[in-house]
Amino acid sequence: MSKESFENKVVDTQGIKEGTNLENSYQRYLELGGIINEKDYQSALDRMSKTRTLDRKDPQVRTRIRRVSGIARHVGIELNNSEDVLDPKIVLYEILRSDTQPKDVKYHHSQMSDEPIFGEVLRILGDADSLDKLIKAYPNISFKYKRGE
Repeated sequence: MSKESFENKVVDTQGIKEGTNLENSYQRYLELGGIINEKDYQSALDRMSKTRTLDRKDPQVRTRIRRVSGIARHVGIELNNSEDVLDPKIVLYEILRSDTQPKDVKYHHSQMSDEPIFGEVLRILGDADSLDKLIKAYPNISFKYKRGE
């Protein structure tokens, strides 16, 4: 497991390809079918890099961690969900799931269900293998989108 330190907190970077510069990978994200606009994409990455912990006492956070962990387990994706190490997939899922839709935006990722949000997380992290597992595990959910729809 490779690890990268963000402000004295260890974030597990397993599943992020060696040499991936997340700040400059928006094009790769789009190539994987991502629909989140570049501003929100960059905001999610910035918030991930600054996240030291998740408030596991908050019932909504605990519920969201259980949901994403259940999805990952069903799909066969291993997540690190310990008190000491944050898995970037969990952190990004929590960030995207807790975002609220701006009033002036018609379509927003907060309108998606849990599995598609997790798909966006995998796209943001450039994890095409896990994304493929997710899509195959949920054949009745469409993970293909048209921007703005």
